[in-house]
Amino acid sequence: MERRRISADYILRTVGGSELRYRLMHVYGEDIPPEFSEEVGSLMASVPALNYALFSKRMVFDVPLSDQDMQFILDMSDATARDIFVNRIVNRTGYIREEYIPNPADVGPEDARPMAEMEFPRRRDPIDMDAPRTDRCGVMSSGGKESLLTYGVAKEVGCTPHPCFFNESGHHWFTALRAYRWFSANEPNTARVWSNVDRLYSTIERNMRVVKVEALRRRRPEIYPVRLFFFEHYVFSCLPIFHAHGVGNVVLGNEYDDPSGLTYEFNGIKHYYAVYDQSQEFDAYMSRWFRRRGWGLRQWSAVRPLSGLVVERVLSKRYPQLFRLQVSCHSAHEEDGDVRPCGVCFKCNGIQLFLLANGLDPRIIGYRDDHVKSLPRRIARGMVRLDRDELEHAALLASRETGMELPIGREHPHVEMLQFDGRNSRFDAIPPDLRERIWSIYEGYTRGYAYLSGDGWSEISREEALRRAAEGDLWTTG
Repeated sequence: MERRRISADYILRTVGGSELRYRLMHVYGEDIPPEFSEEVGSLMASVPALNYALFSKRMVFDVPLSDQDMQFILDMSDATARDIFVNRIVNRTGYIREEYIPNPADVGPEDARPMAEMEFPRRRDPIDMDAPRTDRCGVMSSGGKESLLTYGVAKEVGCTPHPCFFNESGHHWFTALRAYRWFSANEPNTARVWSNVDRLYSTIERNMRVVKVEALRRRRPEIYPVRLFFFEHYVFSCLPIFHAHGVGNVVLGNEYDDPSGLTYEFNGIKHYYAVYDQSQEFDAYMSRWFRRRGWGLRQWSAVRPLSGLVVERVLSKRYPQLFRLQVSCHSAHEEDGDVRPCGVCFKCNGIQLFLLANGLDPRIIGYRDDHVKSLPRRIARGMVRLDRDELEHAALLASRETGMELPIGREHPHVEMLQFDGRNSRFDAIPPDLRERIWSIYEGYTRGYAYLSGDGWSEISREEALRRAAEGDLWTTG
């Protein structure tokens, strides 16, 4: 622990007896409160390791942890192991060696449990902190459309935004750079945390026998080979800053994820289709955990009921200055003093489709004519990751707007509505003191309210949605 730095050593011991050390670092642009930073620092340092509990024989967390912290580590290791096993090993990705991939018909819940024996040699008693202010929102900022819209909405509804950018040492920082430059010049509450955690992940994975290291060298992956749990590491990294400013809300840009046709189970193994730490279930877990931990924070998403199509619509029409800052591409690059998206990756293809469907010019945020012209070919090849209904509805709107030939187009009205369901978008997902004001903003850009029951959508009234939200217990139970 230092005045503006938190660091920890990772020690990897192999079966053959060799040892590798790596120092994980977090550097802050302002002094951080020492007492709270010590509390959260142990968790911040521990989270990256949770991705490897499925593969390790023994994990020693030689940092001071409370009973609640230890339970968090055990719970998250278990959920992450199941998600990795199903979505990165059983479901082939090209990054796991064939000899380590089991026959899908032969696996069961016992195969997806963490192998690691967990040791916690240092225990600490938790320290209760002063209650933070619920009228201040810590916005986890990445430069993508969801975090930009979250900032705009939080500011408009009176929840003073404190954007926090997580600056990884690798290429990912290009995604956030355009937005960070604007925020650092125009928003006095902007903060940045620098960390080399991306290099820690790469160091570990290059030394894993199950990973095809040669595949990592050949190309920049659209998905990671094994790691799936990292968003809460970003959150813990920003908490010292949020605590110093009395921030009571941690707000992430998790948009609607349609569960239609998905089982969330494979051979008795519960999993989350590789997005557990972006799920509603996880946000609910963290909000309750923060209460039990004595920190009083609320973790939620302001865009949970919205499709990506509607996110782009609200952002472009209500907050055009913020819209021009977005870079939703993991292969972005600097060009002529600005950051440009690659224009052809899975993420870029989805963004361009949304823009065209909303009658917007993709060139405004850095796409080229050739990117747009060749978009139908890439979509026809399946180079886009969107929920089926969202993809088909956006394709239909884009075809109408541009005359572009996208034969997959089909109407799904709920995609343009505020969407709710019991698994991924609870009516009470947004705290009650902010809920109605946020919904009111979205109403001007949507076609009403929709509820998913089974695999069927039905339109409901605003009054019905508010009534069901008031009946929820997310913000009252322990």
